[in-house]
Amino acid sequence: MSAAPGSPPNDSDIVIRVRGLTNRFGDQVVHENLDLDVRRGEILGVVGGSGTGKSVLMRSIIGLQRPEAGEVEVFGEPMLDRDETEAKNVRRRWGVLFQNGALFSTLTVAENVQVPIREYYPAIDQQLLDEIATYKIVATGLPAESSNKYPSELSGGMRKRAGLARALALDPELLFLDEPTAGLDPIAAAAFDELTRSLKDLLGLTVFLITHDLDTLYAICDRVAVLADKRVVAVGTIPELLALDHPWIQEYFNGPRGRAAQTTAERDAEGEAVPVPAEAAAEPDDEGGRTG
Repeated sequence: MSAAPGSPPNDSDIVIRVRGLTNRFGDQVVHENLDLDVRRGEILGVVGGSGTGKSVLMRSIIGLQRPEAGEVEVFGEPMLDRDETEAKNVRRRWGVLFQNGALFSTLTVAENVQVPIREYYPAIDQQLLDEIATYKIVATGLPAESSNKYPSELSGGMRKRAGLARALALDPELLFLDEPTAGLDPIAAAAFDELTRSLKDLLGLTVFLITHDLDTLYAICDRVAVLADKRVVAVGTIPELLALDHPWIQEYFNGPRGRAAQTTAERDAEGEAVPVPAEAAAEPDDEGGRTG
């Protein structure tokens, strides 16, 4: 695995450590001897072609997929074969936004946000639950009145933000985002990127972000991990990755969409971009694919 140059981070700076991970489904080997470190306080983008196991990697880290071999540590704690009580104490320190929000369809937005709070803090009274849920919902840019809406009454962008509010319910240190901008139009996707970066800075989060969105990588990711050949073949900043000669990396970042995303990022860095309103992701017409 190629990595960014410089001194290796201290163990205390590593929030997620994966070593020798192997995942297999029948005869199909998805990961083989995969290694990865995620540093405290960074937004790590995770990219790879279809079938490289980006979501499987995330599920292995959070305990929804048991790997065939390997080691997974989160906050310095081994996560495989842990006592359930001990594992639960670690899991409360992270939040997860699954693809499409993964909200419970029969619960309101507020009730969805309250689910993890009820699980870990069952003694909290309803009034406080309602206050916490409203705070989290508003923090993600949704109007307070959306608390009583059901997922079917929300646009795609609103569902993403509701799912993010639930992921933030327990004030996590670590946030997992699985394709958060998929299906959003460019304005809504850019607004979600800005929200992610703002929350990361405000709350001191570490973010593990699976995406195929080149604009997201350029806009908010500190480093990018590339999955190919059943492992992480490289980790680094985008300029560092561009210096590598791996064919998939070159095709991905130097293709037409990669060049367009780079141009957009350079324009934004020069202050030419038009600011994106945070509420843009709540617009009903946000189901189109993002260019770039």
